[in-house]
Amino acid sequence: MNIAPATPEHASGIARVHIRSWQAAYAGILDQAFLDQLSFEDRAIRWEDILQRQESKTLIALQDDNVVGFINYGHWRDEQSSPEQGEIWALYADPESWSQGVGRALMAQALLELRALGYVEISLWVFGRNERGVNFYKSCGFSHVKGSEKQFELGGRQVEEVCLRFRNSA
Repeated sequence: MNIAPATPEHASGIARVHIRSWQAAYAGILDQAFLDQLSFEDRAIRWEDILQRQESKTLIALQDDNVVGFINYGHWRDEQSSPEQGEIWALYADPESWSQGVGRALMAQALLELRALGYVEISLWVFGRNERGVNFYKSCGFSHVKGSEKQFELGGRQVEEVCLRFRNSA
């Protein structure tokens, strides 16, 4: 496995991983009809735009020249954030690559790069019912920010997101 910066040419591979991961990880959390209608083509266009705008950084995990995971990160998007606060915006691995070190390798590299950019506190949002995700992030050293829970509607269901935070010091 190789970790590399993503380019717009990787958009379709990232989109494939993104949707496959959502469909596997969020089954039972989000409405199945919503998950089934997710479009690879639409998501690829969205990722191409994200990668061209360069408002965030994206790393990919490649295995045999195929994208098997990605992480997207940058500044903390909260309006009251400080310049030392970074955020993991997205981290997904292809379900066939779960528990094979893809997410951990991507997270380790992103945390190094965030530290080099001066971000000493890293936050992320995760669905509270996504036990696999919550447990993974906690195993990487993230902890729950008490009182951070927020509810919203997505795909016909009420969901809760919780904020997890990591102190990213040397």
